[in-house]
Amino acid sequence: MRSAGAIAIVTALLVSAAPARGASLPNDMQALVNAGAPGVIVFARNGTRSLRLAAGVADRKRGTPMRSGDRFRVGSVTKTFVAALVLQLAGEGKLSLDDTVEKWVPGLVPGGDRITVRELLNHTSGLFDYLNDGDGTVLQPYVKGDLGHVWTPRAIVGVATKHPPHFPPGGGWSYSNTGYIVLGLIVEAATGDSLAAELKRRLFVPLGLSRTSLDASPRIAGRYAHGYYHFPRKPLIDVTGVSPTLAWAAGGIVSTVADLAQFYRALLGGRVLTPDLLHAMETTTSMGVVGEDYGLGLWETRTLGFARTFRLSCAADRVWGHDGDFPGYLTYAFNSADGQRQAVVAINDDALSKRAARAVSRVVGTAFCAA
Repeated sequence: MRSAGAIAIVTALLVSAAPARGASLPNDMQALVNAGAPGVIVFARNGTRSLRLAAGVADRKRGTPMRSGDRFRVGSVTKTFVAALVLQLAGEGKLSLDDTVEKWVPGLVPGGDRITVRELLNHTSGLFDYLNDGDGTVLQPYVKGDLGHVWTPRAIVGVATKHPPHFPPGGGWSYSNTGYIVLGLIVEAATGDSLAAELKRRLFVPLGLSRTSLDASPRIAGRYAHGYYHFPRKPLIDVTGVSPTLAWAAGGIVSTVADLAQFYRALLGGRVLTPDLLHAMETTTSMGVVGEDYGLGLWETRTLGFARTFRLSCAADRVWGHDGDFPGYLTYAFNSADGQRQAVVAINDDALSKRAARAVSRVVGTAFCAA
């Protein structure tokens, strides 16, 4: 998940904190921990060379060291998975990108007869983002301590539709987690199966993503990184138990840095979608920020591609991927157009200080050219 302004913030961080030539990735990761992040995991790839590193702790209470294979909540990186699944269904004729919301989930969204699947995928539907609800309705149970509170997708959409749309469908661009909740419901209506089951059958299992899942339970199976949140003027608290129903199709997946890298490499390398569908996924619309565009569940940034800005010998013209924010976790997944150069960074704290945010930028930039 993301707030509406996070794209511009991430872009500014990446631009302002380019790593110096010859910077050391382990040192940058330790600097991030020294700046207050509990821990960080990095996967970096350049062609056939790859590395996985970890620093800091996965569990502050027990002092458990972070490991490169630890699982974590990936937040809005989930959107790329959901978009790939929707495109597969379109390729099989089970739905069309031009289908309306009303066709698949009648009565769910006011004006749903004018909102298409494509507009949900690229955030041009105009739907209000439920996380920006002024009363904080969806977040209130967790803020009050009920971390296991369960939200149904329809209830979440109901919170969002109490607010008017930002613009008519197709009339602009506005990041909307709500749109992906609706997409999850459309997948279930079109397949007759759960979103979790379809993701597993179509993506997780075929691509060998054995440590990736979409779970309804707050419990994270296996070895994992605890997630922490820093409320103002209070110490870090463990929010690992926040129910993933808060995000579901918009940000509920749990994975590892290696699995995320494997997914994006397969996707961009043409092993998940046919060429025409991958082209559709990479057909972008402006996000209103120079050098930033959004396709169908894919964020395209040219920020890392300007060698004159970053002075990076590995710079690419186009960088694809997504970032993610779930209570207690931040994730960044950047890939060259062919998936041969990759950087996946996971931090188990989503309320970083300005100093730590600058350190994250150095880690991401260094990792993209580290392997």
